Amino acid sequence: MKIKAKYWIPGLIVGIFTFTELTLRLGFGFGNPVLSQADPYTGYRFQPNQKIFRFGKNVQYNQYSQRSEPITLKKLPGKLRILMTGDSVLNGGNPTDQSQTITELFETKLSVSGHPAEVLNASAGSWGIGNALGYLREFGTFNADAVILQIGTHDLTQPTSTSDVVGHHPSYPTHPPLLAIQEAWTRYAWPNLALRLGLNATSSDLPPPTSSNPDGQFKQNMESLKQIVKLVRAKKIPVFVLYTPNFDDVVPTPKQPQYKSAFLRLLKSLQVPMIDSHAAWSTLPPKTVETYFRDWVHLTEPGNQALAQKLFDRLCVARQLPACLPKKPPPKPTSP
Repeated sequence: MKIKAKYWIPGLIVGIFTFTELTLRLGFGFGNPVLSQADPYTGYRFQPNQKIFRFGKNVQYNQYSQRSEPITLKKLPGKLRILMTGDSVLNGGNPTDQSQTITELFETKLSVSGHPAEVLNASAGSWGIGNALGYLREFGTFNADAVILQIGTHDLTQPTSTSDVVGHHPSYPTHPPLLAIQEAWTRYAWPNLALRLGLNATSSDLPPPTSSNPDGQFKQNMESLKQIVKLVRAKKIPVFVLYTPNFDDVVPTPKQPQYKSAFLRLLKSLQVPMIDSHAAWSTLPPKTVETYFRDWVHLTEPGNQALAQKLFDRLCVARQLPACLPKKPPPKPTSP
């Protein structure tokens, strides 16, 4: 018996819709984005206690909005704890699996070397130096053995990000969408299609805020940096800076970023050691450095691995971090 079109066509549409929804949700993680929340100290941060699978990558945030596993506020005996703050370079975003973030790779290197470690990742996309200061004021330093500030070229003149985008921009949702199809269309498909057609649409990627007065913003950011150093050292914790370049700082021809020299002078006056990946990568072949970037500033897994190795070499191999030094063997019992 031939089934009339008015019966099978709706069933086909429902079947296609259901198959697409399940494929997007289960196969790619659509419908379950990382959620954000407004915060009076940090502007915004990731909602606590999230663990999701997104675009084939695992993403996890603990109870303190860190891209790290859950922790105890009190450091466990015998465990090295390092707190890192930064922006999307440190965070890695959805394209980076949890195991391949800078902090996780650094933590692995420490553990393999005989230093059981926790490297905490307090970061969010487009955070500036002022946002990192806000996080430390809100949550403290977690009894860390060291604090490392990831600061990139663009961070030197970037204003402190505010909560204006939270719940209003597709990259900063506060609750999951009803449908995976809905998110795929509104956050990715439509903005890209509109861009190709020359139409006005909200971009799925929000660039970091920029200042109309970069000189003044640089001075303001350096004041925030001074406050961070003062806050951390008040707890008798050593503080370091991990400096990360933009792509065009090192490729195709390395060049000195505009505000870097003044930044270096301030760090020297504060006696804050800097792990300078810009200087290190400027000596490498451009083809090698190209593999470290996935866009103008964000890093690939090889780039993250290179930074983790640089951190380990400077802090542990070169013995700049006392807590990373080899443990002294217990004294031998004296003969009676």
